[in-house]
Amino acid sequence: MDPVRNPYAPGAGQRPPELAGRGRELDVFDVVLERIARGRPERSLMLTGLRGVGKTVLLNTLRSEAINHLWGTGKIEARPDQSLRRPIAAALHMAVRELAPRHRAPDRIDAFLGVLKAFAQRSAPTGRGGAAPKLRDRWQPGIDVPASSGRADSGDIEIDLVELLSDAAAVATDVGTGIAVFIDEMQDVGAEDVSALCAACHELSQLGAPLIVVGAGLPHLPAVLSAAKSYSERLYRYQRIDRLDRIAADQALCAPAEREEVEYEQKALDLLYESSGGYPYFVQAYGKATWDHAPRSPITAADVRVAAPEAEAELAVGFFGSRFERATPAEREYMRAMATLALVDGEEGGRDDMDAAVPTAEIARALGRKPASLSPARDALIKKGLIYSGERGTVAFTVPHFGRYLRTQPA
Repeated sequence: MDPVRNPYAPGAGQRPPELAGRGRELDVFDVVLERIARGRPERSLMLTGLRGVGKTVLLNTLRSEAINHLWGTGKIEARPDQSLRRPIAAALHMAVRELAPRHRAPDRIDAFLGVLKAFAQRSAPTGRGGAAPKLRDRWQPGIDVPASSGRADSGDIEIDLVELLSDAAAVATDVGTGIAVFIDEMQDVGAEDVSALCAACHELSQLGAPLIVVGAGLPHLPAVLSAAKSYSERLYRYQRIDRLDRIAADQALCAPAEREEVEYEQKALDLLYESSGGYPYFVQAYGKATWDHAPRSPITAADVRVAAPEAEAELAVGFFGSRFERATPAEREYMRAMATLALVDGEEGGRDDMDAAVPTAEIARALGRKPASLSPARDALIKKGLIYSGERGTVAFTVPHFGRYLRTQPA
């Protein structure tokens, strides 16, 4: 097959040629936008799922939907140990700039930008007892108007964020639309900032303000939010993004191929689903390799078998290997024990080893160590985003098929 015409796109956050199996999520978001446009109350959204299920792609698609509804939008990617103050200021700056041409009172836009600039430049309180915040940081947010004073500039992120988002929502109300802030990797937002964001969303929901937050993160994101504010369980609409079912996975492969006048034999699709497990990133990776190796249409199961080792080798280096290399020897030992126990659970308990959560006590027992001695490795792996704790006393891999990969690696 002509590699130039290869339609598949395995990549980080890269939209596939056919966004299959996400119609329900898109429909839900359209309802949210329409309800807010009519002054109806709605909740912010949180997308959760493993790596490789297409959360970032879906987040970008939802943002496009909001733009099509003439909403102001901004997007950030959270990073560990980074304050939310500056990134969210940049996102709101972008969102309000999208609304500004339709606003009849430029002074109102300038007034908001003054508040935004003050918020962005304000440092958090330092020292014991909440010492007075610094007046300015060296960083400048690229806003021409002077910073205002007296609003969103206290240095307390929870107070400031409530005031800032309320003012942003007021600008959106002026032009009869809304603002959506999209936050990727939301599980990496610091505890203080998560608490502030929940408080702001709570206030906005009570006011019926037209501003929502759409977050995407790993499966333990709901636990992160709940630890910050107990009411977060009722504050957000949670949507779990999972692997594709068989029909959607076939559509993701067949629809782009049909546009290139290429077909698949049924047995080829059977083998591709078995190999990919229905995970969108893997569907694209195996589809791309199979296309490049297939000599002609229709694509056969034999073509898939020939191509599979190349797809697996690429995944081993780029998807699995890069993550494995980030772990220290102690962390790798911990993950190998997890992988072994996940396989045993899959065989004896009927669970799928891709999703099996492993009790931390069993890991300690398998390694012949006390659980407390393994806490540093566990905590470091969680911080690196390689494992997560969905329930107290258990851990699981954030990456599908990672246990299977680890069992193939030499000790």
